[in-house]
Amino acid sequence: MRLSSLVITGGIFAAAGVLSLVTANFAGNAVERASLTGVLSELDSDGLTWAEVDTNGLQVFLFGTAPDEAARFQALSAAGRVVDASRVIDQMLVEEPEAIAPPSFSVEILRNDAGISVIGLVPASTDRDALIEGFRSLSGDGQVMDLLETADFPEPDGWADALGFASAALKDLPRSKISVAADQVAIKAMTESPEARSRLETALSRRKPQDLRLALDFSAPRPVISPFTLRFAIDADGARFDACSADTETGRDRILRAAAQAGLEGKASCRLGLGVPSRRWADAVEIGIAKLAELGGGTLTFSNADVSLVALEGTNQALFDRVVGELDAALPDLFALTADLPKAPEAEPEGAPDFVATLSPEGAVQLRGRLGTEQARATADSFARALFSSEAVYTAARVTEGVPGDWTVRVLAGLDALALLSHGAVTVTPDLVTVTGKTGNTEASAQIADLLVAKLGEAAAFEIDVEYVEALDPVAGLPTPEECEAMIVEIIGDRKITFEPGSARLDASAEDIMDELADLLKQCGDIALEIGGHTDSQGREIMNQELSRDRAQAVLDALRARRVPTRSYTAKGYGETIPIADNGTEEGREANRRIEFKLLKPEPEEGEEGAEPGDSDPAADADPVAADADPETVDAPPAIEPGAPAEAQPDPELGRIRPPKGRGTGDE
Repeated sequence: MRLSSLVITGGIFAAAGVLSLVTANFAGNAVERASLTGVLSELDSDGLTWAEVDTNGLQVFLFGTAPDEAARFQALSAAGRVVDASRVIDQMLVEEPEAIAPPSFSVEILRNDAGISVIGLVPASTDRDALIEGFRSLSGDGQVMDLLETADFPEPDGWADALGFASAALKDLPRSKISVAADQVAIKAMTESPEARSRLETALSRRKPQDLRLALDFSAPRPVISPFTLRFAIDADGARFDACSADTETGRDRILRAAAQAGLEGKASCRLGLGVPSRRWADAVEIGIAKLAELGGGTLTFSNADVSLVALEGTNQALFDRVVGELDAALPDLFALTADLPKAPEAEPEGAPDFVATLSPEGAVQLRGRLGTEQARATADSFARALFSSEAVYTAARVTEGVPGDWTVRVLAGLDALALLSHGAVTVTPDLVTVTGKTGNTEASAQIADLLVAKLGEAAAFEIDVEYVEALDPVAGLPTPEECEAMIVEIIGDRKITFEPGSARLDASAEDIMDELADLLKQCGDIALEIGGHTDSQGREIMNQELSRDRAQAVLDALRARRVPTRSYTAKGYGETIPIADNGTEEGREANRRIEFKLLKPEPEEGEEGAEPGDSDPAADADPVAADADPETVDAPPAIEPGAPAEAQPDPELGRIRPPKGRGTGDE
């Protein structure tokens, strides 16, 4: 009985234990499945599909390769929102990070009267101290605010050229903003005048490195136009503006649109300026042009608030009276109208007075025709000599009676107009002043009309037939650097720029060459030019080096004394390092003593067309006195051994301007 109780009790406990184990197993599996499912769902909802999950009892294992540490931490956080964080076992890996991409290097330079501010990110290799020191010397009494940051990454291709170009451009731009990147420089600046803007645009476009993109946004203050003049004519040749002025872009567009409706064909220009007599200038001009077209032709002249309408000969009197009355009533307040209907001219008596002044392309001026008194003749002669060169004026006008009372005023006004042309003629008759010729000034016609209206009155009769010729434009007609290069060679020809023996003093025989070179280089504008001095091999090498440098500098000084703009010129001495002939003969030594002119061009990068790995300048190391030359722009040709054949001489495509054998410099 006692044994049976023990067995029964033990069986009960055993059954309970087995049941507990079975129950615990089912519960553990349920917890594992719930944890696995919950964590996977949370990871998927966060977009962490790269993470994998496994469970072992209450433990949750995370594994997989995270793209970065942040993603790994995000996966741990997602699992911790589902199960207790202590149950999460991290077995995840993190991808090796890629090389850090270099930053975008850029600089903003602001310059005004207060100083210069520079902000941006530059490579560590940039000589920041030299850059800021250059800005300080440029700002004078102004302050330099340095807000640059540096990053230790390789500088991108073209960075040094772009930054150097921007720093050089800043010298000519006292009020500007320059944005610099490795492949582009953007310049926004204020210039003193439209002419200065054109000169700067031309100079900067020439100086920029070849692969650099340049964006220019120059503005110039509007000129003061006095008197504020507009002259519109309709005759047998069609409609035209002799002068056109407007105060706003909107007003200019309205005026040009009114002229087109009145018959003006082709492209016309209208100056924007200050000094308008009334805000309703465009209204008055629109009305006037429309009424002139309705009249059928004539001239309409505005000089400030004075308006003059001159009809064509033969215009119907009733039509003239109606149009003039309507125009007078429609003009805004302040504008005063005078109108004239010319009568048919009577037959002029034979020998009617006239005066003709001509200006030749060479600058010679001739005055012919009639003047009323000896004093008028002397006045015209003196005035012409003041406007033109005294030696260029030839006066053949004669003194006669019968000229109108305002004849001298009309003659002097015509001479003043002639001075605005490159060459041409002015003819003065009792009824008309005619100006014809060619000019390089796009606004010459308007300026002549302004001048004649101011001196003769708005009712004066005059005709202007002036042609703009781009080749005469002092800006647009500038020769290219390559054309200047060819012309320098042509000017030197078979002659030599010579020096006194053993010195850097120019010989008297070199004066003519220097004068001709100066005349040419003044036309070439701001080009980067190197003046290189060379010697033969006689004497000590260091002495030859110094002599060649001094001679190159003497040529530069001689050009500067002749008022050539030499800011972008450099003088460099090569000594005896680059012979072009055999130093063993007198003829060879004579050829080696020379001055060479070379355009400074950006050196091509390695891998670009024309660049070979390992290219070097053999003269650079041998030229200690030329350390101030820019190694990026000075591209000296390879040295030639004495006696080398002619085909071994430097390639002229390198940009060197080298006289043929027997030219250059020498000791006579």
